[in-house]
Amino acid sequence: MKTIPKLLKLALLLSAFNLTLQAADLINQAGASHVGLGGYDPVAFFSEGRPVHGDPGLKAGHQSVTYFFASESHRQRFLAAPDRYVPQYGGYCAFGVSVGALFPVDVATWQILDGKLYLVLNPEVRKAFDQDPSGTIAKAEKNWPGLVRKNSN
Repeated sequence: MKTIPKLLKLALLLSAFNLTLQAADLINQAGASHVGLGGYDPVAFFSEGRPVHGDPGLKAGHQSVTYFFASESHRQRFLAAPDRYVPQYGGYCAFGVSVGALFPVDVATWQILDGKLYLVLNPEVRKAFDQDPSGTIAKAEKNWPGLVRKNSN
């Protein structure tokens, strides 16, 4: 008899987890804090050409995720056009998405192509991405909607 309440608790916990995934719209974020990019400033990739730690006191939200910024001017730029600065594929590894998987990322292995920020798992995967960036992106674009559906249910 004690098994049924435990199973019910487990089912409720899994349902809550599923709702969290749907609300977050499949974005790679730091647990309950919902911090995107590991606290790095998304605008800095574009303006400074490198990852820069953001200040938790300078933050803004977008799609249920909180982003930190290195300066108020970066925060304002983000607020004016957030979709321009957020990483592609919810901040998951672009190469991973191209092969139908969700991999974490290393912010040191990033690239801007056609005005969009792409992140990858590590330097070795970055080499694979760089072999055919447009082909990898085309495959990722095809796979992304299915990954969102699969991981949001």
